[in-house]
Amino acid sequence: MLLTAEQRAIIYSTGDIKINAVAGSGKTTTIIEYAKARPATSKIFYLAFNKSVKLEAQKKFSDLGLHNVKVETAHSLAYREIVFRHNYRVKANGYKTHEIVEILGLQNNGDKHAEYVAANHINKFIAYFCNSDKQKVQDLNYREVVFDQEAKEFVSAAYEYIEKNTRLFLAKMDKGEIEITHDFYLKKFQLSNPRLYFDYILFDEGQDASPAMLDIFFKQPATKVIVGDTHQQIYGWRFAVNSLEKANFKTHHLSTSFRFGADIAKLALDVLNWKNLVTEEQQFAIEGKGNTNANKVKAIIARTNLGLLLKAIEYVVEKKQVKHIYFEGNIHSYTYADEGTSLYDVLNLYNKKPALIRDPLIAQMKSIDELEEYIEKTEDVQLGMMIEIVKEYGSDIPNILNTIKEKHVGNNEKEKAEMIFSTVHRCKGMEYDSIQIVNDFITQEKVEKQTKGTRTDEQINIARLNEEINLLYVAVTRTKNLIHIPETLLPANATRSAQIQVLRVLPEEEERRAVAKSKTKVPKETIGYPKEKSYSVDEARDKNKDAYRPWTHALDQELARMYLQGISLGDMAKHFGRTRGAVGSRIKKLELEYIYRN
Repeated sequence: MLLTAEQRAIIYSTGDIKINAVAGSGKTTTIIEYAKARPATSKIFYLAFNKSVKLEAQKKFSDLGLHNVKVETAHSLAYREIVFRHNYRVKANGYKTHEIVEILGLQNNGDKHAEYVAANHINKFIAYFCNSDKQKVQDLNYREVVFDQEAKEFVSAAYEYIEKNTRLFLAKMDKGEIEITHDFYLKKFQLSNPRLYFDYILFDEGQDASPAMLDIFFKQPATKVIVGDTHQQIYGWRFAVNSLEKANFKTHHLSTSFRFGADIAKLALDVLNWKNLVTEEQQFAIEGKGNTNANKVKAIIARTNLGLLLKAIEYVVEKKQVKHIYFEGNIHSYTYADEGTSLYDVLNLYNKKPALIRDPLIAQMKSIDELEEYIEKTEDVQLGMMIEIVKEYGSDIPNILNTIKEKHVGNNEKEKAEMIFSTVHRCKGMEYDSIQIVNDFITQEKVEKQTKGTRTDEQINIARLNEEINLLYVAVTRTKNLIHIPETLLPANATRSAQIQVLRVLPEEEERRAVAKSKTKVPKETIGYPKEKSYSVDEARDKNKDAYRPWTHALDQELARMYLQGISLGDMAKHFGRTRGAVGSRIKKLELEYIYRN
């Protein structure tokens, strides 16, 4: 095998090292060669980030006869040591908000759905602690990971209550009174200060490790190798940290990508250079040496479930002749939130059909307005996305989803798919011949806008902003050959080429005409990508900036005067630059209907 100079330097290195590897740079190959170069009597442990990485690595090491390499995930190690020893029962999919309310016996304090909002934050605090390297819940400040203003206000007001019940819930799991979560047994394993008896420990995909995983890794006396891509850290919302920055080891680089060519490498670099708008100047290096003209495997990649579903809906409407499509992670995972809420539950709430709602949390809501209030106080992005889909397509959703499901093929028939759909999180580690990027990622314009001025939460915003840039970088680097990218996402100094097809984003009026035309006649053509439009929730917010400003006392007085004068909800919404739902919610919150009726 012909190895690069960078790969050889890693393979024959000594001592603890970290490897910063760009997308498609052959990091797994390099790690395997590193293991092969160690003495056959060495005990080598390969720490995989998740189960899919573990299974792939096990096969590769086994095929090469490297039987001195043991492959595990941090969770599989912890499971044997903690779950079996304490005879715990594991709750596979974690706890839902309504279950936490029931288990802790949380009571409403008079505020609408306050017990459910508190339970939502208790659940997140539990995850925050279990993924941390801290000894006690009190060593953490949960406020630091709450961003939206409404949610911050709620958490600050109820902090002692949330922290107390977080500790109580953890104690119930520890005593075996209730089932434990996967995060819990990994945390208990980390707190036990385990010793792993190996000569070498290789940690793959390290950029997305939790502090708990890293604590276990760093404390081992073995020679340690951690590999990942600083710019593929996209799981901050799961409390992951960029471990490559925390590892005080000698640094090696894998800067040559064998996945794509020079043009895609240049585009990826241009995206990463947005980080220089956020923090001090950094130097990035990617050399593209991929060489393929294949165009068989095509994918559409979105930032959000909302963006992907809307694009899929548009695709099946416009490309009626398409017979087979595939969703990474299965289509069902895109119609359910992590807590189990179905898109149909939100639709039934929207259509005022409470009897058809199955999810206990949604069943507590009397209207979409109430659900939106809950979302504001909990930062539940997934539920927010579902509301956007419901408002966009309403009662057409069941028929549209049935059409999508009819065309969807199973995992074993993925090669039949004429188009693959995926969010950037689900396609991480994947590669395709050709991709189209949905217009719901961050743009250079937004990065520039958000980095101007000073804010008290600047450090938090910097971390989130860098992760948003990483998301676009990961999406761009999934292609081996061609990329279709909206003009709004193209970096200012990007070079267009045969490999980089730029899609014009249609203005609203032209977009409506295109949609209407697509419903009447579909041309017989080679299956390709649909026209591009914006699916960004942020763009919707930009259009209605005032809709997300806090209500002040002066604004409340003005709203009350207009309500008393009998001005319509639509006109009040236009006046305040807010949605009808937002104005209606405020009227209810101020109890104007009651005040002026009595």
